[in-house]
Amino acid sequence: MDIWIVQKQMIIIFVLILIGVYLYKRGHLSNSSAKQLSWIIVNITNPVMLLVAALTEEEKVSAGEVGIALLAFAAMYAILIAISYLIPVLLGVERDERYSYRMMSIFGNVGFIGIPFCAAVLGTGSLIFVSVCGFTINLLLYTYCAEQLRDVAAGQHPDEDIKAGHSLKDMINSGTVLSVITVVVYLLDIKVPDAIRSTLGHIGNCTTFLSMVVLGVSVAQMVPRQVFTKWKLYVFVVLRQILVPVMLIFIMRPFIKNELILYTLVVLSAMPAGNMPLMMAKQYGAREDMISAGIILTTVLSIVTIPIVMLFL
Repeated sequence: MDIWIVQKQMIIIFVLILIGVYLYKRGHLSNSSAKQLSWIIVNITNPVMLLVAALTEEEKVSAGEVGIALLAFAAMYAILIAISYLIPVLLGVERDERYSYRMMSIFGNVGFIGIPFCAAVLGTGSLIFVSVCGFTINLLLYTYCAEQLRDVAAGQHPDEDIKAGHSLKDMINSGTVLSVITVVVYLLDIKVPDAIRSTLGHIGNCTTFLSMVVLGVSVAQMVPRQVFTKWKLYVFVVLRQILVPVMLIFIMRPFIKNELILYTLVVLSAMPAGNMPLMMAKQYGAREDMISAGIILTTVLSIVTIPIVMLFL
């Protein structure tokens, strides 16, 4: 495995985060503008990025294999959701911070780190399965994650008009709609004019830069000890980014005969904490300091943890 693939992505991430820090320190971005950017990322650029992946995928796999991958990732996230309630209890996390650990346990950085890493290490044939994972995670983001963070925000700001709970209408949004469209487009091999694909590509390509800049705004308001002196986060990294992926290998291997699906699932389960829960927390007004710290630390340590997990494949 070429460790440089991981290191290169880490360097890019940190440079983009530093741009966000700089813009905040210089007064070009504020908390309110970062919240507005978060809405754009959550509702427009991130869903479109997934759709673009389906439109540009050249090597097709059968509908049956896509179905197997979908079931595999659904099972993986069911396990991760269960684990997300266990880990904070094991670590003795305060009740009002447990939601942050749940978000970090479930939602990894499948897009920016997962896509190039899988392409480089597992080959481009794995990208359709990364897209299936993206479809699954998007459904969870715009339903489970959104509901959890709205409830948390409502509890943290009882005097503000923040709607708690969810309804069927809340689940029908740009994220879930485009996730369904993405799978349909891929399976039916629908072609679109180059002008439309190019336009969507420009929109989706904004996701990485904007999300890292917004993360930089949060980082700019933190001091190093808020990130690197939290011992519980270090234990969390060992549990979530090493032990859990290794456990998934042994759980899933008897049921998944396609090794590429299994390898893609395990690699994506080992990714550091993703940015989308942070974007949503900022959008809904929930405290995001612990999520920000977790993203930074898990991303830094993933340079070590991902290669360790790969040794078991």
